Amino acid sequence: MKKHLLMIAIASTCLVAGQASAMTQDEYKVAKEKIEADYKVDKTQCDTLKENAKDVCHKEAKGKEAVAKAELEQQYKPSDRHAREVKEEKVKAAYEVAKEKCDDMKSDAKSACEKQAKADEDRGKAELRAMK
Repeated sequence: MKKHLLMIAIASTCLVAGQASAMTQDEYKVAKEKIEADYKVDKTQCDTLKENAKDVCHKEAKGKEAVAKAELEQQYKPSDRHAREVKEEKVKAAYEVAKEKCDDMKSDAKSACEKQAKADEDRGKAELRAMK
C-alpha cells in the first residue's frame, strides 16, 4: 500500500512539474509581443546613431530578436530541434554583428577581423553539428 502511495505521489509531482515548465498559448503570445516591442525600441535607439555604429546596432537588435524568438519557441514547445535553432540563431547573430564591426576597420585589421569572425562562426557550426 505504501509503495502505491509513493508511486502516485511521484507521478503527480512529475505531472505538476511538467505542466509548470510549459507555457500556455496566452503566455506565448504575450512573450512574442514583448519581443517585437523590444525590437522596435532597440531599432529606434539605433536610429540615433550614425554610420557603422548604426549598422552594428541594427544587426545586434535583429540578432537579439531572432535569438529571443528561438528561445521562446524552445520554452513553448521544448525539443531538440528548437534547442538547435536557438544555437543556430546565436551563431548567426554573433557572426553578423562581428562582420559588421569589421567594416569600421581598414586593410589588414579588417581582413584579420573577418577571418576571426568566420572562424568563430565555423566553430559555432561545428558545435551545432556535434549536437545532432
